[in-house]
Amino acid sequence: MLSSNRVVALFGRSPFKPLQQHMRIVIECVDEVRPLFEALIARDTEQLEECKNRIFLKEREADAMRNELCDRLPRSMLRAVDRQDFLEVLALQDAIADTAQDIAGLLVERPMEVYGGMGEPLMRLVCRCIETCHHAHLIVQKLGDPQQTGFRGREGSRMDEMVVELSNMESDTDVMGMALARALFSEEDNFKPVSVMIWYQLIQWVGNLADYAEKVGDRLRLLTSR
Repeated sequence: MLSSNRVVALFGRSPFKPLQQHMRIVIECVDEVRPLFEALIARDTEQLEECKNRIFLKEREADAMRNELCDRLPRSMLRAVDRQDFLEVLALQDAIADTAQDIAGLLVERPMEVYGGMGEPLMRLVCRCIETCHHAHLIVQKLGDPQQTGFRGREGSRMDEMVVELSNMESDTDVMGMALARALFSEEDNFKPVSVMIWYQLIQWVGNLADYAEKVGDRLRLLTSR
């Protein structure tokens, strides 16, 4: 377990350094979602299991860091940032990794078949949601020490622009998810009802990756505007 002094040594003076480190782990987790679905489409059960194991490993790593930060982050590191705001952003980042774990767990525990023409639109949705998570990651990485740089002027405007772009990306995933769900329901007479419902749940979970990424950006913009 990390001591408070060790946390300070690892992350320096900026309260955003821990968020940035945590988000890097989250993105490593999310990046396994694409090969996970590629393995599903290819019916490669061995690769599917390997992707699932890597996702679970990274999710546990993100959880461990979140728990350490919640328990041991020195209050002196949060002078320029409200502690509750910090913890809310941390929880939203962690929810991205949790969602990736949920997706991987379901795909391994319940064998799924990719029907008809679902493969291509499914992968487009998966890739767009991952891109949205990466954009949220970029926003987090842009944060500096608020005591030195502040959040006004050019940096504040750039933050606003990036968050707007993030929202647009998430809107893309909403449209893509709804279209995929409609295509699924249009063929539901040919599928087992349970399979239809599980696929609908999976489509929602994939979309949730982008949804939580957008919430990270929104929360950061709110935090830095105070």
